[in-house]
Amino acid sequence: MSLSPNNAARKLHAAFDANASFPETLSGAIATDDAYAVQFELLTLREANGEALAGWKVGLTSIAMQRQQGVHEPCLGHLLVSGQRPAPATFDFDTLHRPGFENELCLRVGKPLEGTDVSLADAAHAVESIAPALEIIERRSALSTDFPLAIAGNAQQHAYVTGAFTPFQGDLNLAGVEAVVSINGIEQEHATGAEVLGTPLESIRWLAGKLAEFGRRLEAGTLVMSGSFTRQYDIAKGDWIETTFGPFGSAMAQFK
Repeated sequence: MSLSPNNAARKLHAAFDANASFPETLSGAIATDDAYAVQFELLTLREANGEALAGWKVGLTSIAMQRQQGVHEPCLGHLLVSGQRPAPATFDFDTLHRPGFENELCLRVGKPLEGTDVSLADAAHAVESIAPALEIIERRSALSTDFPLAIAGNAQQHAYVTGAFTPFQGDLNLAGVEAVVSINGIEQEHATGAEVLGTPLESIRWLAGKLAEFGRRLEAGTLVMSGSFTRQYDIAKGDWIETTFGPFGSAMAQFK
């Protein structure tokens, strides 16, 4: 790339500060191999400005999401402490940049996980508790036409709404957990955890391996957004969203 990862990250950071789309000068300018380096530089800039890392999101985990975005592999982004909102959450719609939402579980890791050889059993043993969740996304670039730019810009992550955390019993089949999505009281869709790479635990396993490529690991206390059970939904002003996840309960958000 012609720009250094730090310079590209600064341009992205400025766009976030201005609540603007990513600049045209970055369109097509970030190579796939450089995208995560830019994202981690963006995280460093945010931490220097007082933000704190809460965990990670895994994106593009369902066939529905991959088909919708024209992408055929998962991705990761970072979660900030400031981005977590307890359910029910209220957002000022006019402050959001082309928003949408996804329907996910938020998993809290109770012990460190590291390396490319993490198994599903390792992932299950590491998960301490799980909450129903909504990821609130913003579209500052076209993910389907410039995947590296979207990854560099933190994979559309804006905020994440979490319900109550329930202690995780390792023998519970997360693939069978059903998400029921409603907008303004009208049911939209049903989907199960099997849509998330076969099981949301696979997101933990994949994430541990991907972070290891960059010399990072999942630390105890880390939050992980599993990736969406469903396609991505648009949000309109006035919407009330509620998604129920079987034994884990519901996550709710409204947009005024």
